[in-house]
Amino acid sequence: MLTSVKIEVRECRPPDDCAVPELPSDVVNVWARSLDVPASVEKACCELLSMEEHERAARYRVERPRKDFIVTRATLRSLAAAYLGTTPLQLSFRYSKYGKPILDGAFDLRSLDLGFNDLRFNDLRFNVSHTEGLALIAFVRTHEIGIDVERIRPQPDVRKLAERFFSLHERHSLERLSGDELQAAFFRCWTRKEAYVKARGEGLSLPLQQFDVSVAADESQALLATRPDPSEASRWILRDLPTGPGYEAALAVAAVGDGKAGQGNTSSLVQVE
Repeated sequence: MLTSVKIEVRECRPPDDCAVPELPSDVVNVWARSLDVPASVEKACCELLSMEEHERAARYRVERPRKDFIVTRATLRSLAAAYLGTTPLQLSFRYSKYGKPILDGAFDLRSLDLGFNDLRFNDLRFNVSHTEGLALIAFVRTHEIGIDVERIRPQPDVRKLAERFFSLHERHSLERLSGDELQAAFFRCWTRKEAYVKARGEGLSLPLQQFDVSVAADESQALLATRPDPSEASRWILRDLPTGPGYEAALAVAAVGDGKAGQGNTSSLVQVE
């Protein structure tokens, strides 16, 4: 069980710069990728995509979302391939029934000098989020993970959105705030909830009012309560990620590997670099 986790945030500029570090089981690597790239980089990224991904990209009618998809997906492929000692085009993905992408198949881990002498199914877990101008991609071993990043834009209907998507506790916490503080707290709450839902991998089948997150800044454990099982909150680590100005981001990671539930408090030290 993870009682603490070290989160390392790094910048990535593929397809030429994807040197990845070792990834121990108690470390999460988060890669930040600017999506504002020249046409030459977008073209290079296109060359890393599968046929299915090219078809998905072609379905975007607007250039900016299409470009963001291409660059984000190519970055995911480049990084995952580097961790697994293979090439981006050798990777294949499958999807859970709720649409969460998962690396598919076995990989030859002999090239990684980790003591393996055969083909093994990899234990690499990942999650991806992108918004206007920025993608975040998180990797960890064996533990289910979720990440979310949002570009902060003033929302005139913050309280209506909170009424629709947030729990009673979260809405009460926001009632005391106004102006810029309210906007910042809204996006903190939103990204924390999204990260947790994505880590759980249950999509919209997990009601957003069924759990509470803190709206306060700098929380070492932002998941406050879960229902109907209150012990579920202790099985996850949920906290914010440092991003550039104008963005809010959060990360959720399971305390027990392979997505299995565990017991105990996970709110001890979480170190971000």
